[in-house]
Amino acid sequence: MPVPLYQAKADFFRTLGHPVRIRVLELLRDGPRPVRELLNEIEVEASNLSQQLAVLRRTGLVSAVREGGSVVYSLATPDIVDLLAAARRILTDMITGQGELLAELQAEAAE
Repeated sequence: MPVPLYQAKADFFRTLGHPVRIRVLELLRDGPRPVRELLNEIEVEASNLSQQLAVLRRTGLVSAVREGGSVVYSLATPDIVDLLAAARRILTDMITGQGELLAELQAEAAE
């Protein structure tokens, strides 16, 4: 029995639900990077990064190629860049809305 679309979407977003995975995707939006560069940018243990990269590879969000003695990762699709930009816009709108609400509450409390 095929997985319903809403379940597939939930699984997809669950994959994105880890800060290290999001950071990896953000770093890869500028182009492919070897693991050592990712490790320098993300302050986690090498084993943790390796584990998160494996999740991203299994789900098809990143691809990896061996170049000499290192493995270079890249985004599997440029659509990930659009998704990250949309998330940034949504978060900006949410935070802006919260700021406006806070200002209203503060103004009301001053009355």
